[in-house]
Amino acid sequence: MTKIEKVLYTGRTHTTGGRDGFARSDDAQLSVKLSPPGAGQPGTNPEQLFAAGWSACFIGAMTKAAGKRQIRLPSDTAVDAEVDLGSTDGAYFLQARLNVSLPGLAPDLARALVDEAHQTCPYSKATRGNIHVELNVV
Repeated sequence: MTKIEKVLYTGRTHTTGGRDGFARSDDAQLSVKLSPPGAGQPGTNPEQLFAAGWSACFIGAMTKAAGKRQIRLPSDTAVDAEVDLGSTDGAYFLQARLNVSLPGLAPDLARALVDEAHQTCPYSKATRGNIHVELNVV
């Protein structure tokens, strides 16, 4: 396990009620009603929040990878993240797919940027070896 030498940022939230509750960040920039997946109730769920955070981080990691090659990512770069909540033998697990769109880039360059980003993105590092992840260039 890698110990952080210098903390760059700490995200802080206060959550009540679990999957059927409410979450707010300490700076009040995030204020969200939570609801269980598929409940048909107003609110988002932890899997959606995780997918959004990972997508944003992954685009940042691809931006760094592109910068090393002295190129810019296309302005319409996008990551559609899918985070599944499922069960096996009565235990809950996550799995994920990152569907990455890099319009206008050659397929081999797009794949190289995605692969490098997956090595450097902190979310990818946190999930590596813990959940099944598919990386797709679309």
